[in-house]
Amino acid sequence: MTRIGNSDLDVFPLSLGGNVFGWTADRDTSFDVLDAFVAGGGDFIDTADGYSAWVPGNSGGESETIIGEWLASRKPQGVTVATKVSTHPEFRGLAAANIRKAAEASLARLGVDAIDLYYAHFDDESVPLEETVGAFGQLVTDGLVRNVAVSNYSADRIREWIEIAQRTGAALPVAVQPHYNLVHRNDVENEIIPVAEEFGLGLVPYYSLASGFLTGKYRSTETAGQSSPRAEGAAKYATPAGLKIIDALEEIGSAHGASIAATSLAWLRAQPTVAAPIASARTVEQVPDLLAGARLELSADEVQTLDRVSEWTPAQA
Repeated sequence: MTRIGNSDLDVFPLSLGGNVFGWTADRDTSFDVLDAFVAGGGDFIDTADGYSAWVPGNSGGESETIIGEWLASRKPQGVTVATKVSTHPEFRGLAAANIRKAAEASLARLGVDAIDLYYAHFDDESVPLEETVGAFGQLVTDGLVRNVAVSNYSADRIREWIEIAQRTGAALPVAVQPHYNLVHRNDVENEIIPVAEEFGLGLVPYYSLASGFLTGKYRSTETAGQSSPRAEGAAKYATPAGLKIIDALEEIGSAHGASIAATSLAWLRAQPTVAAPIASARTVEQVPDLLAGARLELSADEVQTLDRVSEWTPAQA
């Protein structure tokens, strides 16, 4: 178990991503994935109110609805649910009134009394940050939210959020959710991790497996014949430098009897301030690798080997 920042949230050190629920995983498959995750010791689920509005026929909130129905059906004990605001088609942005309405809608879909961890999904510079910080703080004061967090915020805006919260007495953020993995390192390590270390924030990175590239499935930039909607996003990393990372992951993983995906997640968990990487599973068969990635402990030498081989970042080249 791992503590998220300065919060009282003590969670399994991997978060199950809910972005696929209602998208590439239907309701029944999503239930099976959630069942397998919890049966294997998982207890931390990540979603957002906008998942999955991009799918034809969807209107947003599908992932939260599926998770809520699963929670009502299974009544699991000790499960932590994180969700986010700003991208639902009916609740875009971070104006105070919108945040309140979006939170109430998320609570209804999830069927919970309070949201354990509530993120500002994307920065909204059209709204004064003081208004947004105050709105999140009020949700905590009123008991609708237990902990607040930010996602996709720059280091400067995180600092500004914290300064406002300290000055006004609003709830301080406990976590930050950045795009971070072995092929997308520089911005987070140079900018976000120092802020997290300074203020005691826990990192809960998304795209932990680089849209599937860090599973080792994609060894070519050609995506012909790939059925996954994420194939193109993953295949772009299959450059000579990217494939060196896969080779190193495979060699290190083999020494532990672990998969490439599990080894990649273990590297991410070993980074400063990282509490629990987010990874999703479209099928039950993908769940064991995620659970293994939460338990695999790499040696310092193995972490350093992966650090060296991934110093060049394909995503930013």
